[in-house]
Amino acid sequence: MTKFLHTMIRVTDPEATIAFFNLLGVQETRRFSSEQGRFTLIYLAAPGQDYEVELTYNWPDPDGRAETYAGGRNFGHLAFQVDDIYATCQTLMDAGITINRPPRDGHMAFVKTPDGISIELLQDGRLEPAEPWASMPNTGTW
Repeated sequence: MTKFLHTMIRVTDPEATIAFFNLLGVQETRRFSSEQGRFTLIYLAAPGQDYEVELTYNWPDPDGRAETYAGGRNFGHLAFQVDDIYATCQTLMDAGITINRPPRDGHMAFVKTPDGISIELLQDGRLEPAEPWASMPNTGTW
């Protein structure tokens, strides 16, 4: 079974974006910040719905320079939860799809649609690392 989880967009002003979504009745449900990764993830959902919008805010670099987005780069990915990430990735590979970020950790992988849209695959839980996935390198951007 596959379950649609969220759509991710990159934002330059999280509070302004949250205020915009609040006007639509979409509220913040949770937030996660990573000091090491220098980013904040903010999840929003309409009341009573499981589907979320993930806002990704990449912090300015140590010199204060903020990332800018052009040409739709602020749209990130669609995310789907899968029952068995290894089997799902194998099915995709067997169909000729490149696994851009393999599920080395038994939890997350990235692939792209024929039009180049990133799709995040998330294991329901976490599987033990297994070959060939554990040693497979990334194959480009995801």
